[in-house]
Amino acid sequence: MLVKIPKMNQKLQIFLLLIISLSCQGYETLDPIRDQIVLYKKRTEGVCTRLTTSSGAPVESRDTSTLNENLMYNPFFMDSLTRFTRERIQERVVHGKGSGAFGYLEVTNNLTQFTKADFLNGIGKKTPVAVRFSPTVVERGGTDINRAGRGFAVKFYTQEGNFDFLGFNSPMFAIKDPILFPTFIHCQHRNPSTGLRDNNMLWDFLTLHPEALNMFFTMFGDDGIPRGYRHMPGFSIHTYQMQNKEGDIYFARLHFQPDAGIASITTEEARYLEATDPDYFSRDLYQAIACGRQVSWTFSLQIITLEQALNSDIDVFDVTLELPTDKYPLTEVGKLVLNKNPVNQFADVEQMAFCPCNLVPGIDGAPDKLFEARTFAYRDTQLYRLGVNVNKIKVNSPIEANNYNRDGNPPVGDNGEDTPNYYPNSFNGPKAYTDMNRSKLIEIVEKKPNNTAQVRQRYRKMSDGQKERFMSNLIDSLGPTTPLLRERAVKLFTQIDRDLGSRVYQALKEYQREPACKMYF
Repeated sequence: MLVKIPKMNQKLQIFLLLIISLSCQGYETLDPIRDQIVLYKKRTEGVCTRLTTSSGAPVESRDTSTLNENLMYNPFFMDSLTRFTRERIQERVVHGKGSGAFGYLEVTNNLTQFTKADFLNGIGKKTPVAVRFSPTVVERGGTDINRAGRGFAVKFYTQEGNFDFLGFNSPMFAIKDPILFPTFIHCQHRNPSTGLRDNNMLWDFLTLHPEALNMFFTMFGDDGIPRGYRHMPGFSIHTYQMQNKEGDIYFARLHFQPDAGIASITTEEARYLEATDPDYFSRDLYQAIACGRQVSWTFSLQIITLEQALNSDIDVFDVTLELPTDKYPLTEVGKLVLNKNPVNQFADVEQMAFCPCNLVPGIDGAPDKLFEARTFAYRDTQLYRLGVNVNKIKVNSPIEANNYNRDGNPPVGDNGEDTPNYYPNSFNGPKAYTDMNRSKLIEIVEKKPNNTAQVRQRYRKMSDGQKERFMSNLIDSLGPTTPLLRERAVKLFTQIDRDLGSRVYQALKEYQREPACKMYF
């Protein structure tokens, strides 16, 4: 006897067959982001892991429900809830949101003439790296897609300790005097009264400190929003002092150029992505690595001799200036390749800690005051966020560390085991090495910044289309500000270039500010 299947059940059958068909096609049909937990299930098929409390006690199934039960005597409930209420750590005050990955640096050019840094000497030498990309002023959980500067940080796990590179996606920074840094960040954070971004705060800063315009010209231009981190360059901003084995001094700015090509998105594209996929940059990076695509940068140095530094018509140590590559050409170092995603975002990315103070022999740091201030601020930040044993967290641990640091908040690792805990000592504890050719970091005299010349050059090199898009982005930011700041900005832009000032003035005349109190229905 034939049984007629109801119409609803036929649809259900087709749906189930489709699901079965898709699930039988293997890993190839699964998306590494959308189906991450499905991939985990496939990878661990047949493995049965027993649930325990954090102390390792096995959890009995009746303890996974608390209805009509005594809560205080339920170890699973107590362990879960008390742990849950403490699982957040202090957020970074800048670069709160970030994406990370792992890979290596492979040297393609011999640099022994310029530096004795071991990880840069030897063609073909590979050094493990951890990289973190981040919007500068976006909070953790915010959007990737804002028009602002971005961080490009690399931790090199060398045989001589960790070397931390903390760069930006612009070849210059906004301020020269480090005492302005809290102000520079606060003016881009939220208004303390409204809790909202405030263009008046930003433009008050920019018009009071016009040296910042050199960096912000990049932000308002076509390169203001990269097309994901794979298309974003990285620059050291600081001019590092290096030395070779003979103690000869050289200087260099570090550059990372994306092999996928520098590319950006328009304001219109950014608005769409911000509404539909605010984590687009993070998603693109993770997916590219998971799918085996090439994610790499060419690492180069702008090398400057001591004589060139002393006789240059541009202050090579001024962080608010870009050093022209036609005058100081790039020397290729190697390839930075990212080929491994984090296994756990909190352990591998949120706990990733950088500091400009993490240097290696042959790279002495930079002589400018901003670099000196950053060596303190980053160290202080990570000690505050992650504790005194920050470098014993796995992602921050060097290949080898032998020191006299003991105790403190976990993790303490083996805590030095039974070695002496003071230096110097007579009982075979770790000893310092001697380098007779080591040179000291030079001292420089820094003048007040006056950087309108590079802004003028940057504007005059723009095509008509670039100027039009730049003006649109600029007015989006400047237009809503108070008349005082708009007048100050027009005066400043006119001093830089008459045509620029005239365009800004005309655009502001045509800009319609929102009424003081809008009615929403």
